[in-house]
Amino acid sequence: MPDSTSEIQSGIIDNLGWLKDKVIEYGIALITAVAIIVIGFWLVKRIKKIMAKFFIKKDFDPSLETFLMSLTSIALRILVIITALSQLGIEMTSFVALLGAAGLAIGMAFSGTLSNLAGGVMILFFKPYKVGDYIEAQGEIGHVKELQIFNTILITLDNKTVIIPNGPLANGNMTNYSTQTNRRVDFVVGIAYGDSYDTAKETLLKFVKEDPRIMDEEDNFIGLGELADSSVNLTLRVWCKTEDYWGVFFTMNERIYKEFGDRGLNIPFPQMDVHVKNS
Repeated sequence: MPDSTSEIQSGIIDNLGWLKDKVIEYGIALITAVAIIVIGFWLVKRIKKIMAKFFIKKDFDPSLETFLMSLTSIALRILVIITALSQLGIEMTSFVALLGAAGLAIGMAFSGTLSNLAGGVMILFFKPYKVGDYIEAQGEIGHVKELQIFNTILITLDNKTVIIPNGPLANGNMTNYSTQTNRRVDFVVGIAYGDSYDTAKETLLKFVKEDPRIMDEEDNFIGLGELADSSVNLTLRVWCKTEDYWGVFFTMNERIYKEFGDRGLNIPFPQMDVHVKNS
């Protein structure tokens, strides 16, 4: 009986010693993992601050700055967490394989969303347009209010909000009306057959000279564009600042309608002459 008791006591002592060693071992590993996370996250914040100062110094695009800082922060935090887990003895090979499989499944499920993400990255880097530009794309036209990672927000002239995915924007046709300083305004002005072409041309020249927004350019043009079915069409092309485009367009049309009649010029409408012959 004494021998049996001593054996039990010896076994308990051995188990307690083993348990103590394991507690110390895993305790040190846990403390190290927590230290890695704390120090790692602190370093990530420091790196973000350094990046922010660098972007301010280099005058980066705010949208691109936000995107790069977020992407870097997420990538570094994931790296810190993986390093901490490996310190705890967790096998990272299986974990990374599982993470890759999950990423593949998520990528297939959200292929459209990832396409918009890639489109947003392309737009941020190549900058075909920026916030405030007036663009036309995907059948919509308006001012760019916000450039997000997945979408671009437009405000139309009648104050509607339009959300366009970045994927089609990056891969489709897009017209940016704000990149050039000057724009050409084109008019087709019809007068009736029998009206004086010279009078019409002189009147249009007078309108052009009296509008201070129209630039004195050699490329300004007035000429006979077409002998149409019901009218003689004059072509008028003038240049102005991009921001004055619509003002020039509407003012010129208003003056043509109001003042052509005072000069004996008639604005025709489609008509057909029918001749009836008696048999």
